[in-house]
Amino acid sequence: MPISITEDIRSITDLKRNTNSVLDQIHKTKRPVILTVNGKAEAVLVDAKEYEKILNAFNLLKLLAPAEEDIKEGRVAEVKEFFQEFKCGKEI
Repeated sequence: MPISITEDIRSITDLKRNTNSVLDQIHKTKRPVILTVNGKAEAVLVDAKEYEKILNAFNLLKLLAPAEEDIKEGRVAEVKEFFQEFKCGKEI
């Protein structure tokens, strides 16, 4: 979802005057629109379905973080060992 600096950066005034146009743009392109106030980024407007996709991806990453930490700290087991211990109900 690369941002187009010529299309996706809009002023808050433009949003007020052309709300439907801006909403149509985000629904059509699936890209976020950066809203500016006095030339500085103030907020980002995102299509609701795209936002849900972003949230789902973020939540998945949060679930994977502890596993990545385990790998980094060497808390790993061979898959055969894991399944044997899992089958027997033992802790690793």
